[in-house]
Formats: sequence, C-alpha cells, structure tokens
Amino acid sequence: MPNLRQHLTDTLLILAIVLAFTALLLAIVGASPIEAFGHLFKGSFGSWSKFSRVLNVWIPLTLCSLGLLYAFRSGLWNIGVEGQMVLGAIGAAGVLRWGVDSGNPLLMLTLALLAGMLLAALWALLAGWLKTRGGVHEIFAGLGLNFVSMGIILWLIFGPWKRPGIASMSGTEPFPAALWFPTLEGWRVSPFALALTVLAIIITARVLNHSRFGLNLKAVGHNPRAVSLYGLSPQFYLLIGIIISGALAGLAGGLQVSGIYHRLIPAISSGYGYLGLLVVMLANFRLLPIPFIALFFAALNVGSIQLPMMMQLDSSLSGVIQGACVLSALLVFGLRKLKRGRNP
Repeated sequence: MPNLRQHLTDTLLILAIVLAFTALLLAIVGASPIEAFGHLFKGSFGSWSKFSRVLNVWIPLTLCSLGLLYAFRSGLWNIGVEGQMVLGAIGAAGVLRWGVDSGNPLLMLTLALLAGMLLAALWALLAGWLKTRGGVHEIFAGLGLNFVSMGIILWLIFGPWKRPGIASMSGTEPFPAALWFPTLEGWRVSPFALALTVLAIIITARVLNHSRFGLNLKAVGHNPRAVSLYGLSPQFYLLIGIIISGALAGLAGGLQVSGIYHRLIPAISSGYGYLGLLVVMLANFRLLPIPFIALFFAALNVGSIQLPMMMQLDSSLSGVIQGACVLSALLVFGLRKLKRGRNP
C-alpha cells in the first residue's frame, strides 16, 4: 500500500505540473486552456468512431512499449525499435503480397504476422550482436539500423513493390479485402489486434514478474558482471531481451499493415517506436502504468487533430504535452530519489 500510494501521488503531481505548464503556454498564445483541453477530449472520446482511432494508435504504441520493457530490463536501450517495427511491416507485407491468390486468408494473415515478428527479431538481433560482439553501443547501432530500414522500405515502395504504372508516397497497391483483419461494425479497430495486445500485456506481466527468466533478465540488467558468478550468461540474456523486444515491435508493424493501412506505406511506423521510449520512461520502467500512459498518448495524438480546425492551434501541441510529461516525470522521480538519499 505505501508503494501504491507513492506511485499515485507521483502520478498526480506529474499531471498537475503538465496541466499547469500547458495552460501557461496556451495563455501566452492567447488561447483558452479549458477550451483546448475540451477539444482534445472530444476529439479522442467524443464518439465510438473517434475512440476506435485512439485504439488503433494504442495497439502499436503499447506493443512497442512492452518490447522496450524487455530490452530495458536486460540493460539495453533499444533505440532501434522504430526500424524493427518497419521491418515487421515489410515482412508482413511480403507474405500478404505472396498470398494474394491463396484460398486461405486466415493462414496468410497468421503467416504475415509471424514473418513480421521473425524479420524484426532478426533485425533487433543484429543490433544486439553489434553490441555484444562488436562493442558498438546499442544506441548508435539502433539509430543506424533505423535509417537503413527506412531506406529499405522506400526502395521497395518505389521499386519492386511499386503500384502498377506509378510510384507514390501513398504506398503499395492495397491488399484484397480478404487479407484484412475484420473490424466491428461502426468501428475501425480489429478485435483480433486488440486481443493480441491484451494477451501480450498478460504474458509480459507473467514473464517479467513471475518467472525465473524475468528474474534473471532483471539481474543481468542490474549487474551483468555479478550474475556471471552464478553461472548465467549476460550476453545470452541481452540477446534474448532485444530479440523479444524486436518481435513485439514486428508484431506492431504487421498489424499496421494487415489491420489498419492494408498496404505498405513509407510512414508505416508513425513514430510509435520513438514514442514508446517516452511511454516506458514515463512509466518509470514499470509494466502496470504502460497501457494507461499509452492510451493517454494515443488520445493526445488523435484528439490534437481538432485543434487546427476548432481553435487555429497547431496539432503539435500534443507533442508538447507528451514531452512535458516525460520532463515532469524525470523531475518528480529525481526529487524522489534525492529525498531517499538524504533520508536513508
């Protein structure tokens, strides 16, 4: 209970700081903070259709954040999660293109997701291998591979997979409707994608908090030199952690292709990999807050579309709020740690 009370207090303090900062910023530019917050809320939760768009952002953002949690637990900063999501989308799109004429759409969709997860996991493994074998810091390896992945997707869209007679930023030729994950009537979100995301949350909670593997992963992240004295291989757990991280990002990319855009587009990742880093940091590297913070960020992304239309404000205000959340969290967590140091 004391820990829960402390976490709740920290969360409320962070929200208070963010709201005060955002209100001050809006007041400076002559806009009504209450009106702006109202449009953000209505744009996200004003109807079931709008809420389904929020869920379409929440799904890949949550999956990427869960994957990052595995990498962080092992002591790695998997900055390459953005590129891994792109490779997952490429793998899924390749299978769906190959299976256009097949008579078993469910099999093709399943294989597409598995191919996306496998390709993304291998892409993440490359970053892990460069870290463990080549001595390349995972941040630099991940960033470099992100640029490579963007080059690959652009080459495919404007080259071998271009639309007949035209190469466009709109992406490849849409897949047949039979190769789309079905959605509920009146909604734009796939219940299958929702179920997969909830299942990933449950499995992650079980693995990280209630399994020997999760305990070993945490031990490696805290002190890789010490765990070797107990017969554990730090390199093995580092690689497994980043592979799982990549696989979940690949699943997110595969669902973007098969459940939302129904084709491969250059901006298929939509920056969710980088945004997932903010989600995990704001959650203080804990699992429980991640789905809720991801929902908050998803609502900001969707609701901010209303601001240019209703108040002539730039939709980038959502990014300002997200950044303020992270900075406020770092401030609160830092002060908490400083207080603990003074009062052991």
